[in-house]
Amino acid sequence: MAGGKETPRQKMIGMMYLVLTAMLALNVSSAILLKFQFLDESLQTVNKKTRTDNAGVVSNIKAAIAENKNPSANDQRVLKTAEEVRNRTTEMVTYIQGLRDMLIKETGGQNEEGTGYANPSGNDIVAMTMIGAASKNNGKAYDLEQKLNEYAKFLRQYHEQVPAKIALSGSEDPVAAKDPAQKRKDFAQLNFEETPMVAALAVLSQKEAEVLKYEADVLQKLAQQVGADIIKFEKIFAMARAESKTVAAGTKYAADMFIAASSDNITPRMSYGGKPVKVENGMGRVEFVASASNYDADGNSKQKWTGQVTINQNGRDTTFTVTEEYIVAKPVIQVQSASVQALYFQCANELNIQVPALGAVYDPSFSASGGQAIKGAKKGEVTIIPNATEVTINVSSGGNSIGSEKFKVRPIPKPEIVAIVNGKPIDVKRGVPAQAFRAVEIQAVADEGFKQLLPNEARYRVTKWRAYLVRGNQPIDQGEFNGPTANLTSFASKATKGDRVVIEVLDVKRLNYKGTAVDVNVGSPNFNVPLN
Repeated sequence: MAGGKETPRQKMIGMMYLVLTAMLALNVSSAILLKFQFLDESLQTVNKKTRTDNAGVVSNIKAAIAENKNPSANDQRVLKTAEEVRNRTTEMVTYIQGLRDMLIKETGGQNEEGTGYANPSGNDIVAMTMIGAASKNNGKAYDLEQKLNEYAKFLRQYHEQVPAKIALSGSEDPVAAKDPAQKRKDFAQLNFEETPMVAALAVLSQKEAEVLKYEADVLQKLAQQVGADIIKFEKIFAMARAESKTVAAGTKYAADMFIAASSDNITPRMSYGGKPVKVENGMGRVEFVASASNYDADGNSKQKWTGQVTINQNGRDTTFTVTEEYIVAKPVIQVQSASVQALYFQCANELNIQVPALGAVYDPSFSASGGQAIKGAKKGEVTIIPNATEVTINVSSGGNSIGSEKFKVRPIPKPEIVAIVNGKPIDVKRGVPAQAFRAVEIQAVADEGFKQLLPNEARYRVTKWRAYLVRGNQPIDQGEFNGPTANLTSFASKATKGDRVVIEVLDVKRLNYKGTAVDVNVGSPNFNVPLN
């Protein structure tokens, strides 16, 4: 539905229309039929109230002209137009009500209990009455379509926001146009094909609501021309304006508390800095990037902004000026981390970046040059993954740049490779008894400082190594192993005093913060273990 600013009642009707459209797409059950009945009854209640209100506007126009001792020709023209609009609307509503009565009567009327209808479904009767016999398109809905669109054309000459058509085909309806099966239908088919009787009643109520809504828009515009529009404040609310949003402990907080109100019948024009401000629900929102060139010793700068609010009362514009003071705080970026002197290359370095001066409005976002920035779950938390020797972290709040911080990037320290036999580290000087060289484990031990700072990055595993049993200069046995542990019982059974075992580490992996195994360059560490 098109039109100007809608009242809550009109918005509710629009929402009911969307619900009605969705329900028509469902398989009809008795429960859904009952919901169609409830929807129709709700629309009828709203429509009755709207008819009363619209009649009241015409009465207000008459009263305003009567109070004028010398009414102008224009005043008389406005009254005549308003009465004509009211008459045409009454004719349109009467016609729609007649269609409702016809459908109810032809489907059996009310049930015996008086709580509903004898035949709430009645799909065939609705189709024959509203669409007509197959392929003839001579049902009542085609007359309704013509009358609705002629009515819209009539109103449009008095209010440019009235749409050119009220009765829309499938290709014209914004909801139906998205459905390939519905967009090919004409107005009658779209609204009354395979439609239960109670749903057809709801459709007619919705069209009646549109008629009354556009009548209200036109009458309100006519009333404004003679000063008969009454500003009703539907929204009344309490507000407070503080002298300062920032208060230090031990100092006084002061604020003005007052009542404010807005009306759905008027749309104020608002501006700031000579530019219009978007107005929603009677309120305009002023937004700008705060800036200052001079700060006091505490890092604060007092500023103010001025705006204008203009409303039209009885054909005259009245402008109010609003002046508001605010404080611009000099932003200071604070970075908290286990170590902020440098970050580790290709590791998830977790930082907590705060800007205390922004307080509760701090809404941070981060980007990084020389790395990747991943926003954390809590305000200010960010994970930086460097891919260069230096990273610059850019900090913004609410889309506004705050500043940046630079960090050096250090390489990941290599792990220490340790060989363990039978649960004890190998002593390459003293050696190992030949018959005891059985259970062997090769460990990659993380640097202690790196492990304390980034425990999720300091998870190492030796994934491949090779061992040789050597006698003199000749290997007499060998084995290659995947994983850190191996059983070298075969070596022990062949070994004699004076032999030695040579261990070469071939591959070491590190699990990063994602749980992904990455290669670790540990060089070519090896152990030469004498057997005794």
